[in-house]
Amino acid sequence: MTEIPAPFKGRQPLAVSRTESFSRDFKNLPKKIQERAEKAIQLLARDPHYPSLRTKKMRAPGGIWEASVSISYRITFQWAGEQLLLRRIGTHDILEVELR
Repeated sequence: MTEIPAPFKGRQPLAVSRTESFSRDFKNLPKKIQERAEKAIQLLARDPHYPSLRTKKMRAPGGIWEASVSISYRITFQWAGEQLLLRRIGTHDILEVELR
């Protein structure tokens, strides 16, 4: 899927899976950021259009998207049918890794 799905009114949230890289990144985050990230992931699964997420497609090949956790932290992900595959999480530097 290359576009954000339509708003999910009345639908179940998307299933979420995490890559090993995401899990490793997440474990190394400060506790406060982990908590904010969990809230952002829940919002993303319910409504990828939610304004505070600022979801957008990256210039990277392979249909990689990004969403905001905070001003400094981002999540990168891909759509896998009706599922979100969380790829990486971290500061803006993580976006540069995904662009390679």
